Amino acid sequence: MIFGANVSPQIDKTGAHSQTRHAMSDLKHTPLEAAHLALGARLVSFAGWNMPVQYTSIIEEHKAVRTQVGIFDISHMGQFFISGPTAGDWLNRMLTNNITKLAPGQGQYSLMLNENGGVIDDLIAYRTGENDYFLVVNASMIDEDFFWLASHQDEQVILRNESDLWAGMAVQGPLAAKIFANIFPTESLPSRNGIITTAAGAIVCRTGYTGEDGFEFFCPNGDARDFWQKFLDAGAIPCGLGARDTLRLEMGYPLNGNDLSPERTPIEAGLGIFCDLAKNNFIGRDVLARQKTDGASFKLIALQYTEKGPPPRAHYPVLDDAGNIIGELASGALSPSLMTGIGMAYLPASFSPLGTRLQIDVRGRLFPAHVVKKPFYKR
Repeated sequence: MIFGANVSPQIDKTGAHSQTRHAMSDLKHTPLEAAHLALGARLVSFAGWNMPVQYTSIIEEHKAVRTQVGIFDISHMGQFFISGPTAGDWLNRMLTNNITKLAPGQGQYSLMLNENGGVIDDLIAYRTGENDYFLVVNASMIDEDFFWLASHQDEQVILRNESDLWAGMAVQGPLAAKIFANIFPTESLPSRNGIITTAAGAIVCRTGYTGEDGFEFFCPNGDARDFWQKFLDAGAIPCGLGARDTLRLEMGYPLNGNDLSPERTPIEAGLGIFCDLAKNNFIGRDVLARQKTDGASFKLIALQYTEKGPPPRAHYPVLDDAGNIIGELASGALSPSLMTGIGMAYLPASFSPLGTRLQIDVRGRLFPAHVVKKPFYKR
């Protein structure tokens, strides 16, 4: 995740089983749903929420973010506030990255693991004060994350789940900073991975999930429609979860629930850089340390078609050059920037060298692919 969620909005097209299905009566609704409907968005069930998957087309919205600026509704994401004299030390035991390296106003990508080193969730942690922190967590993991944190809570730590109180928007693209300056002429965007609170009480983070410049904007639910319209009036193009998925995949960013799971470790996922093994007491550390020393048996490997073919999707089988099934795609899509199929799959480490020839089974037809280096898309 970098402001992502834990199911792919494209999976439903193939009937694959990782899309969580909810009865319409059980769906949650963001404060911006009426605005999406007014713009003609197609809404789908996504992580328990009724969310826009696209307004015009995924390719158009994808290219708008790469060349101009797009805006996404991320009100489904979770917001936790943590404070107390031992909050930093406690978070360092709960998360893989080293939060003590953050100065107030800075943030970092991190992961929360189970005892076996598997990923419960990936998240962004910000330090907002000397002993104050702000976590943005994946949409369908809000309850599970909060329960996990609360069950390990230090008695001097105050943990608050305010996810129901905040709306969120991600403004992404080369023109994002210009739009922010137009709407907030007396405010300054934070630096990369930074966080500020505006005079109006909104929280602005500069992290992103698209590979482009941009910011995340969190405001009280009641202010969401006004700010959404201000961003649109300033030139932001509404974009849905379909484009969000292709944008993040082009960058090789993982999607929790597809590319990350409780059965896979950050070392296997290629996220060891976000795990500070010098900290000797975070949950799951010993498993990661062994994998770091011995080498992981499986790796999350980036694959790209070597010729034209239909869009690859999650759960499509991956075969070696001899035709033996060796795994399945965790994520897959047609890259709008590269106009070819791309995907990621957990495969035996022996297949990880760049250029290794593989095949992807698309409904009984085999399409050649090879192992490439992430990110797929480079400016």
